[in-house]
Amino acid sequence: MLVIDAQREIRQAYVGGFVGQLVSGVLWLTSAALATWGSPRSAITLLVIGGMFIFPATLLGLRFVRRRATVSAGNPLNALGTQVALVLPLSLPVVGAAALYRLDWFFPAFMVVVGAHYLPFVFLYGMRMFAVLCGILVAGGIGLALYGPPVFSMGAWITGAILLVFAVLGRRTVDRELAAG
Repeated sequence: MLVIDAQREIRQAYVGGFVGQLVSGVLWLTSAALATWGSPRSAITLLVIGGMFIFPATLLGLRFVRRRATVSAGNPLNALGTQVALVLPLSLPVVGAAALYRLDWFFPAFMVVVGAHYLPFVFLYGMRMFAVLCGILVAGGIGLALYGPPVFSMGAWITGAILLVFAVLGRRTVDRELAAG
C-alpha cells in the first residue's frame, strides 16, 4: 500500500478527524464549564479522565454516523496512530508540573501538549490543516500562560472552540474528497 493510499484510507475512515475532534471539543467545553461554574479540581479531573475515553467515544461516534470505524490491517500507518495516541498520557506529568507551579497554567500547558500531539496528524492523515491546528494551540497556550489574564477556564474555552472549528474543517475536506471521487 502506498503512503498516499494509507493516508486517504485513514482520512476517510476517521472523517478527517471530525468525530474525534468533536468529542474532544465537547470534552474541553464541558471542562471549561466546570472550571467556570464548578471547581478547578472537577474541571481537571474531567479533562484528564475523560481524555482516556476520547478514542472509544470516537469509535462509537463513527458507528453512530454509519462510518467504518477501522482501517485495513495492512495499513502501514496503524502503528503511527497508536503512537500518536500515547503522546498525550505520557505528557501529562509536564501539564501537572505546570499546574503545581501555577494553577492557571493547567489549561495553557494542556493546550501546548495537545497542539504538539496534532503535529504527526499531518502525516497520518495527509492533511496540512493539522499543522495549523498544532501552531494555533501551541502558540495560544504559550501566549495565554505568559500574557493572558489569570482566568483559570480561559484556555479550556478557547481550545474547545478551536477543536470544534477544526472538526468541521476536517469533515468538509473529506466530504469534498469523496464527492470528487
